[in-house]
Amino acid sequence: MVKGKMYNVPGSTPNKPKAQDKTPTRQLITANKRARHDYLIEDVYEAGLVLGGTEVKALRAGRASLAEGWVYLENGEAWLEGAHISEYTHGTWTNHAPRRKRKLLLHKSEIIRLEHKTAEKGLTIVPLQMYWLDGRAKIEIALARGKKEYDKRQTLKEKQDNREALRAMRLREKM
Repeated sequence: MVKGKMYNVPGSTPNKPKAQDKTPTRQLITANKRARHDYLIEDVYEAGLVLGGTEVKALRAGRASLAEGWVYLENGEAWLEGAHISEYTHGTWTNHAPRRKRKLLLHKSEIIRLEHKTAEKGLTIVPLQMYWLDGRAKIEIALARGKKEYDKRQTLKEKQDNREALRAMRLREKM
């Protein structure tokens, strides 16, 4: 073998291409669209969920809603309350309660940080979206501050202005 050059010598391993990066696949189950409208999002966290068997099957069928859900901290644990996961249609008497409280899995340091931040006036924790990440149910929660009514109107006006500007540019390009 000559130094500096690779030859395919019998018994040696040929040059193999590097394995492609496997980015985690993320499948959205449900999103809380009202949260971004009603709150200013300050910080976002990803948490796991403690679920029962029929809850997992109902989520696989996409039967969930976060619209009325909220997160609270109690005794050093995070809980999701008010989120609706429909009963599994093929379930038996072991089916789950649709609106039961569910434990969130966060690191202790994240829980402590959230406890300190929510002690400030006006900050709360809201669920943003629920999704599958490599076969595990995850929920994205956010530390948020409630918007005032005039802030909501301002946001809607900005969206409408952006849409009109894009529409005008498209019309200009067609001419």
